[in-house]
Amino acid sequence: MRKEEIGGYLELENFSGGEYYPNLCRLNLGRTALIYLMDALGCRKLYLPWFLCDSVTSVCREQGWELRFYHIREDFTPILEGQLQEGEYLYLVNYYGQLTDQRLLEYKKKYGRIIADHTHSFFQRPLPGIPTLYSCRKFFGLPDGAYLSLEAAPPYPLERDQSRERMGHLLGRYEETASSHFQEMHATASSFYGAPVKSMSRLTENLLRAIDYEACRKRRNENYSYLSSRLASRSPRTFLTPQGPLCYPFYTPGGPELRKALAGQKIYVPTYWGNVLSEMPEDSTEYDLAANILPLPCDHRYNLEDMEAVASAVIEYLEKHHES
Repeated sequence: MRKEEIGGYLELENFSGGEYYPNLCRLNLGRTALIYLMDALGCRKLYLPWFLCDSVTSVCREQGWELRFYHIREDFTPILEGQLQEGEYLYLVNYYGQLTDQRLLEYKKKYGRIIADHTHSFFQRPLPGIPTLYSCRKFFGLPDGAYLSLEAAPPYPLERDQSRERMGHLLGRYEETASSHFQEMHATASSFYGAPVKSMSRLTENLLRAIDYEACRKRRNENYSYLSSRLASRSPRTFLTPQGPLCYPFYTPGGPELRKALAGQKIYVPTYWGNVLSEMPEDSTEYDLAANILPLPCDHRYNLEDMEAVASAVIEYLEKHHES
């Protein structure tokens, strides 16, 4: 008897475009990609930044890995003394796409064993000899998905994940508003904790073939450039301009107050690394960066008119705050 069905109602179309990273290892989540990578490297020791999402540290502790921590400077460069211990890897987060290829190669030369977390830099391609992680859902409307640049042999075969039950908040926002499905989005994200390592679902892999990556990259660049032209002079810190940026990192003292003011105008700016605000001293560099860098939206959903609305709202608040 046949196992495959013929006929019946139509399902989602199979898209015929190409993935941006067709030759990388496809995993279900960024956190599980790290587990898979560590198994492939045979490593159980990591040097992590204090300025880090708790989803990474939690999975490390769940796995029982030996951890050491380092601080970072205002430009996100690590503060490290000496060399890595035997069998230890240095985990480098590409904050806001500020970790250039040149700098990565310098760290590779200096420390030997490094891992690059490109969660904030999807369009920055991996370098030879440097294991690299990507999270697809941080850049595109996807339920899950991660890529892993891995030169070591895969440690074990994987069961394929399924994503259909994670689509509710994405479809909801497509037809309604983000605020209407905010709690559903958080519930979906919370379900990732403790999820097993699996390969990328057929659904997510198919959706990745439907994206016009060059158009997305170009629009993000244009939006970032516009925000920079309007806001760079109003911030005491400047940042490098990455390709296809995740967001526009705008630093200002009193960032939390500005974030609240923007939310009042339906401009929603997330707090990345919110756990840092409860874990680190208020006078630490990590606390300052988490509290006062606002990742202003500049992704490919928006045009220059939208960017003008964002820039004007920021400027209006700053001028009013300065006058008071």
